[in-house]
Amino acid sequence: MRRLVTDFDLFAAPALPHEHARELEAIDQILLDNPGIATLVWEDLQGDRTHAAGRPGLSAEQVVRAAIIKQMNGFSYEALAFHLADSRSYMRFCGFTHPLEVPGKSALADNLKRIAAQTWEQINRLVVGYAEVRGVEDGRRVRIDPTVVAANIHHPTDGALLFDGVRVLSRILTHARKRFGVPVKNRLRRAKRRHMAIVNAKRQSQRIEPYKDLLTLTRETLRSAEAAVPLLRHEQGRFPPLAARLASALEHYIPLVWQVVSQTERRVLHGTSVPAEEKLVSIFEPHTDIIRKDRRDTYYGHKVTFTGGKSGLLLDWVVEDGNPADSTLFLRMLDRQHALYGHYPRQAAADGAFASKHNLEEAKARDLDDVVFAKKRGLAVEDMASSTWVYRCLRNFRAGIEGMISFLKRVFGLARCTWKGAPAFASYVGASVVSANLLLLARHLMT
Repeated sequence: MRRLVTDFDLFAAPALPHEHARELEAIDQILLDNPGIATLVWEDLQGDRTHAAGRPGLSAEQVVRAAIIKQMNGFSYEALAFHLADSRSYMRFCGFTHPLEVPGKSALADNLKRIAAQTWEQINRLVVGYAEVRGVEDGRRVRIDPTVVAANIHHPTDGALLFDGVRVLSRILTHARKRFGVPVKNRLRRAKRRHMAIVNAKRQSQRIEPYKDLLTLTRETLRSAEAAVPLLRHEQGRFPPLAARLASALEHYIPLVWQVVSQTERRVLHGTSVPAEEKLVSIFEPHTDIIRKDRRDTYYGHKVTFTGGKSGLLLDWVVEDGNPADSTLFLRMLDRQHALYGHYPRQAAADGAFASKHNLEEAKARDLDDVVFAKKRGLAVEDMASSTWVYRCLRNFRAGIEGMISFLKRVFGLARCTWKGAPAFASYVGASVVSANLLLLARHLMT
């Protein structure tokens, strides 16, 4: 088959006459006007370089642009690699001149995940500052609201967590047996049968015996794993990388699985409740918090508190540790606005859960003219706002941040974080927020 196009200059060709192509051009201009963004990313990319061998890597510009494309479309890394190579607009946006220049999914994942959460926060401050210069946002009127971003885990049950522990430890021990002759008895099939018996039991009383046996199997597997660690450390002299990797994996999972055994004994065998802050809901994502919302729904992930502006941009966010009461977060978010802009906002609106007399008095002491909570909770309208009309306007204004959060979850993948580990969780949130802000700012500048 002969080639229909022999010489095609991607950058000389005109951009496609499509709205999304125009959005990409507007985002491209924002990034070009803020070279500090690439500098921040470059510092993260250089942080763990150990050698210069291999294929030339991505530039900082290409990494941040690829991250924006990924979050904007909800791509997996495999899909991202395909679309970067297949789409003329995306190649142009990311600075690739030929499909063969686009790296594979592993290289993309390695580079994108090097951007730290603190870097995304600094990038967002540059974007928000640029919006202020262009007259899009001034930070004088803000709205504050939290949401929950789910961790990428299955629904946590005691039986499932025990089986996860046996499964993971057995897999590592099998590698140790095949490579180094570590003595191992595989208990995985029996553990799976006990787990399925627990799942299929119709009454709680029918689950007790399978739970007891599954706990016994888990303890036996843990003792085998503990005995294997010194053997693997001894083999480090002859096989440093593999033996050390297996030993480190066992040392990581052993205390987590012991914690699962302890909390299961307390809950199932002794009938005592385990406080949420002491529970482990995943051995793969041990940082996951239990978030109880409105005394109805339970979520597994992290609470994230957002501050939004009148332009629709998200000015600030914090990934919370645990499940702090909303009322304890309000003043901190206002103080962060002062650090961002050099002054407090003139007006602030928040959900009713933030309402308290203390928060109102402290916010007014920070020279805010109007501080409105969606629910009064004993507070007088005249104390919160200068008039009933202002109170209603700000209460309606607050509702807009829920649409902004919904936009993040529906379009930018913030409903569930797919990156592994606590640092990566925070980075994922930052990547989603910055990508959304760049798209919103681009649309503002296009009008």
